[in-house]
Amino acid sequence: MKKKLLAFCLLVSINVFATDGINVYPANWWVGMKTNKIQLIFHSNDPNINLYVDKIVAKSSSADLRILKINQVENRRYLILDVEIGVKAKPQTVTISFGGIIASEWQKVKFELKARSNQNGKTRVLGVTAKDFIYLMMPDRFSNGDPSNDVINEYRDRVSDRKDKFSRHGGDFKGILNHLDYFNQLGVTTLWLTPVIENDMPKIGEWGNTVAGYHGYWFTDHYQVDKRFGGNEGYKEFCDQLHANGMKVIQDAVYNHVGNHHWFVLDPPMKSWFNTSQGDRGPNHREEVFYDPYASQKDKESMLDGWFVPHLPDLNQKNPFVANFLIQHAIWTTEEFGIDGWRVDTYKYCDEQFMNNCNTALEKEFPKLTIFGESWVNGVVANAYFTQNNMITPFKHNAKGMLDFQVCFAMLAGMNEEPGWLNGVGKIYQTLSQDVLYKNPMNNCIFFDNHDMDRVFSVIDEDWKKMKMGFNWLLTLRGIPQIYYGTEVLMKNKKENTDATVREDFPGGWPDDKTKDNRFIKEGRSDKQDEAFEYVSRLANFRKNSSAITAGKTMQYIPKDGLYVYFRYDNSQTVMVISNTSDKDAKPDWSVFSERIKGYSQVRNVVSGKIKPLADLEIGSKESFVFELLK
Repeated sequence: MKKKLLAFCLLVSINVFATDGINVYPANWWVGMKTNKIQLIFHSNDPNINLYVDKIVAKSSSADLRILKINQVENRRYLILDVEIGVKAKPQTVTISFGGIIASEWQKVKFELKARSNQNGKTRVLGVTAKDFIYLMMPDRFSNGDPSNDVINEYRDRVSDRKDKFSRHGGDFKGILNHLDYFNQLGVTTLWLTPVIENDMPKIGEWGNTVAGYHGYWFTDHYQVDKRFGGNEGYKEFCDQLHANGMKVIQDAVYNHVGNHHWFVLDPPMKSWFNTSQGDRGPNHREEVFYDPYASQKDKESMLDGWFVPHLPDLNQKNPFVANFLIQHAIWTTEEFGIDGWRVDTYKYCDEQFMNNCNTALEKEFPKLTIFGESWVNGVVANAYFTQNNMITPFKHNAKGMLDFQVCFAMLAGMNEEPGWLNGVGKIYQTLSQDVLYKNPMNNCIFFDNHDMDRVFSVIDEDWKKMKMGFNWLLTLRGIPQIYYGTEVLMKNKKENTDATVREDFPGGWPDDKTKDNRFIKEGRSDKQDEAFEYVSRLANFRKNSSAITAGKTMQYIPKDGLYVYFRYDNSQTVMVISNTSDKDAKPDWSVFSERIKGYSQVRNVVSGKIKPLADLEIGSKESFVFELLK
């Protein structure tokens, strides 16, 4: 009789007690997912309410969601459930109830099972390939389309001030969408935004400055898009509009660390959620320790476990709960917003097995999805190590591509240095010759500046001839080209002990910007800025339809006297890129290139459209051209 009464009381409590102030991560999942076994983290916002109680029981209101395991963690304000979604489950809202023998301890949380998009792999989650042209931007600094969200009163940082380079400036999703025509004209197919996840952080002292989290790399809630950009709804609309216009979106992932005001930093589920107890031990930044046959275990641990900076707690990806949280968030985000690709920040600082597991889980669910990592490394061997490669190493990574810093450094050397055996264009030749280390170097993303580097136009001392040469290489070398916002209109600056100076507002992106300074339109650009824009536009749009560049082979010739020539070719097209980096005009000896030019008598300048006899070509000092060969 007592047992029946207890069972009755429990049943009543399940139906009666619904609790506010409990968050579940993720808040929903989808039916029909290959990843149908997931881990739900419940967290009480009330410090007086424990979710994990003695003799706990958990129940689901639907047979389509089965509770497999109740996990106990150190912090009783958390409850972690392993659940399984049935393979034949239908979209529905499930009530998950849990508690102990005391009726007042019972909680009820709604969990939604949604229908998956039927457009995955068709109009969304398409992946990014060498056929694309990526435009990297910092949303806060590109364009402000909705001034009403510049300041969110509930956030810790409530300052928006364009006069302060370290504060937020108000750029958002609507501002970016206002300029889709600009991207289309430029020949851009894909937008890569620095992180859009909520950064509810106060200003932080960093490198001697007091800086806001305008860049997005200080996450405080993985499942919330920052409201100053437009929030979750705004991001959904943003991604949908990009896809409706035939464009793609890359999201910036940060698995290595979070901001120190993240909800699970302020109230940690367990001590082992983070690496080390304090942020006073930074990494050694030496990726060589992973493949060095003589490396010490101590150096390996320092590389992986040290905090990147003191205010960014380092996540322990060896902890299975942490790993599940991060992987599920990546899957959730891809499905929720239709992400086409991921750029993984600080890739080399992440646990190696975790990264492989994460990549595998994403690609299993989304076969066309693209993932490339950021590993700012010291050589081609190091870069290739973090990808699928042809090397014999103790650990094999499965990432298909990386940000190619080595090609970046080589292009900068080619533009800026005197030609030599390993200098100038010799460095490009030498770097590309090591592509033998990669399974597929076409999957690497190539660039010559970004949000962490001096702007390229300043690096080359504002030399337009060098800039054209760089554009030619960027848009014709193997790989996926990426341009940094404003480079196409010759934005310039160097870091000067702060990244903020290379993250300035795009001129014309704010309502109070003057027309004469609006670089989105021809009238707001100087003659040289407009020439640069038109040059990139013509070359990028030619590239879109060039099978040789986007899918063909490469053949390069040893540079001689500063003259560097390579070809992109397939069975239907041959493109020649010729660059004279010397101080003297050059009359090429065409017999040297007979292997590739045999049967061709004319060339068409792909930018100007002019056709000339091949034999008559002379290349002036510091000149570079992209020619399509004609018979």
